[in-house]
Amino acid sequence: MAASIESLLEEISSVEDPIEELQSLKTALLSIPVSALRDSVSGQRLDVIFSLLNSNERKQVELCVDILERILMALSPVQVVQNYKAELQGGLAHPNETVKILALTQIGRVVEHPDAVTEILNSSDILRSVIHCIGEEKMAVAKQAIQSLSKLSHSKPGLDKLFQSDLQKVMKDVMTTSDIIRYRIYELVVEISSVSPISLGYCANSSFISELLGELTGDDVLIRATAIEMVTTLAHSQHGRQYLAQQGIMDKISNMIRGAETDPFSSLYLPGLVKFFGNLAIMDSPQQVCETYPVFQNKVFEMALDPDPVMIGVALDTLGLLGSTVEGKQVLQKTGEKFKSVLLKMSQLASSGATELRVRSLDAISQLLTLQPEQQTEDLLALTESWFHLLSNQPMDMIRNISTQPFPELHCGALRIFTAIAPQPWGQKLMISTPGFMEFILDRSAGQTKEAKDAKFELVGSIASSSTAAEILGSQHYIRLKTYLREGPYYVSAVASVSTEGAD
Repeated sequence: MAASIESLLEEISSVEDPIEELQSLKTALLSIPVSALRDSVSGQRLDVIFSLLNSNERKQVELCVDILERILMALSPVQVVQNYKAELQGGLAHPNETVKILALTQIGRVVEHPDAVTEILNSSDILRSVIHCIGEEKMAVAKQAIQSLSKLSHSKPGLDKLFQSDLQKVMKDVMTTSDIIRYRIYELVVEISSVSPISLGYCANSSFISELLGELTGDDVLIRATAIEMVTTLAHSQHGRQYLAQQGIMDKISNMIRGAETDPFSSLYLPGLVKFFGNLAIMDSPQQVCETYPVFQNKVFEMALDPDPVMIGVALDTLGLLGSTVEGKQVLQKTGEKFKSVLLKMSQLASSGATELRVRSLDAISQLLTLQPEQQTEDLLALTESWFHLLSNQPMDMIRNISTQPFPELHCGALRIFTAIAPQPWGQKLMISTPGFMEFILDRSAGQTKEAKDAKFELVGSIASSSTAAEILGSQHYIRLKTYLREGPYYVSAVASVSTEGAD
C-alpha cells in the first residue's frame, strides 16, 4: 500500500491538473485503517500536497486538506512538528479557512504532547499567528485557535510563554480589533483560568480578569450581558468562585439586580445576573446563597410572575435548578405563600400558552417534585405531595391531559412529571386510585416517537423499581409493569402488527 501511495504522489507532482489523482489518493487513504496508515505514510514526501494548497481552485484545496488531515492524524505529534512545522505556520496564514483549521488542529495535537510542545514553545512566530487567528472573521477558525492556546496553558512553560513574554502584548493588541474579538480573548482567558488556581493567577496578574470584571458595570448593556455570561463560566470552578468572592463580585452582582429596578434596559442583562446566582446556588449551597443574597430569590419569584416570556423562562429554569436539590426544595418551602403563588403560575403556564414556556414549566415542575429513594423522609414526601396538589384540583387529570396533546415535547414533559412522582408512595397511591391510569401507562399506542417511547419506558422503570410498588399497586399491575420493562421501549405486539398490515 505504501508503494501505491508513493506512486500516486509521484503522479500528482507530474500532472498539470491533479484533481483526479488527488481524488484517487484520498480514496486510497480512506481504504487503509488508521492503525496501518502510519507505516504507509511515514517518510512520504508530502511537500507536493502542501504546495498544491497554494491554489485558487477550491476543489483542489479541499481535497488536499482532506488528504493531509488523514495523513497527519496518522503521524505522531512529534513527527508532525519535526517534519512539517514550516508548513503548519504557512497554513495559519492561508486565505482558506479549512487550511487554517487543519493547521490549528495539528498545533493543538502538538501542544498536548510533552515531547512535541517544546518545538512550539520555541516558535514565537507560530504562537503569534495562532493568537491572530482569534481575530479571524470565521468563528470556526477562532474557536480552533482558542482551543489550541487553551491546551498550551495546561503546563507551566505554556503559561509562562503566553503571559510572561511578548505574546501577552499580542493578545492585548488583538483585543482592540472589536468588541466581538475582545470577548473571544476573554473566552480564552476564562477557559485558561478554569484549569487550576495557578492558571487563574497568571490570568489575574496579567490584568485580563480585572478588565473583564470592569465590563460588568460598563455603559453598553449588551457588553454587560456578555460579561456576565463570561463571569458565570468563571464561577464554575471552585477556585474561580473563591477569586470572585475575594473581588467582591457576588455583592456587586447582587447590587446590580437591585439597581435593575430603575434601569429601563435591565431586561437585556437581568436574566444573566439571575443565572449567575442560580449556578452559584447549585454549586455551593442554595440556602447560603438565598440567605446571603435575598434579592436573588425575590427577583426569581418576581420574574416568574412577569408578563415578559424571556423573564418567565429564566425564572422557570432557575426554580427547576434550585428545586432539583433537597436543600433548594426546603429553601423554597420556607417562603410560604410566595412560592405557592409561583407554583400556581407554573401550573397555568404548563397548561396553556406558548409551547416553549409550557415545556420549560413542565421540566421545572418535574425537578421540583423529584425525590430520590434515599431522600424520601416523611417531611420531604409531605412537601412534594403538597406541591403536587397545589398544581390543580385534579393534578393527575391535568398532567394526563397535557400528555395527550399532539406535541411530542409536551407529551414527554408531562410523562417526566409522572416519572418524578412514580417512586414516591403517595404518587403510586394516586396512580392506582385514578381511573384508567395504569392502562394509560401500559398503553404502547400513545406517543409514537422515539423520545416518547423512551420517556414512557423511563416512567415504567421508575415505578417498577420502587420498593413499595408491588404492595401499593397490587401484584397484577406490578407483573404487567415488569413485563413492559422486559419487552423494552420499542416492543410491538404481534396482534398490533397484524392489524396494522390489514389497515395498509
